Amino acid sequence: MEKQGDNYAFIDGANLHRGIQELGWKLDYRRFRVFLQEKYHVSLAYLFLGYVPEFSGLYRDLQNWGYTLIFKPTLRNANEEIKGNCDAELVLQTMIDFQDFERAVIVTGDGDFACLVSYLIKKNKLACVVSPNPKKCSVLLKRLVPEKHVFLDRFKERLEFREHK
Repeated sequence: MEKQGDNYAFIDGANLHRGIQELGWKLDYRRFRVFLQEKYHVSLAYLFLGYVPEFSGLYRDLQNWGYTLIFKPTLRNANEEIKGNCDAELVLQTMIDFQDFERAVIVTGDGDFACLVSYLIKKNKLACVVSPNPKKCSVLLKRLVPEKHVFLDRFKERLEFREHK
């Protein structure tokens, strides 16, 4: 049974987090999930992350807010930075679900996804590319879909995390 009108989001978690952080604010992931649903009719939002055991509470919250989490094991490099690149997992999941969604929303600023975006355009399956930071977004993505490229800095007021008092 084909789902009509369903768009899926494929979110590069590290790129989203880092891009917003470099803008100097913190993303409210609960609001972001609502934003994806309301603005782009996203019924399923995959969030690709490197798995860090200390963040299990955050992972639970993200699932409660409507994200489907896809994890990659992580490693610490010589500088004790956590590394867990999920690019291949994001592309693979997009292809696994290709027949199940009407259009894809790709959330990243990483030019490594230009080939995926090109393929989705060719197959008329791209809703848009959502990038966190226009200054850190790959020109490869910017050139592909200028009319379907959205930057989250425009939505800071709506998406910024605010401490609840």
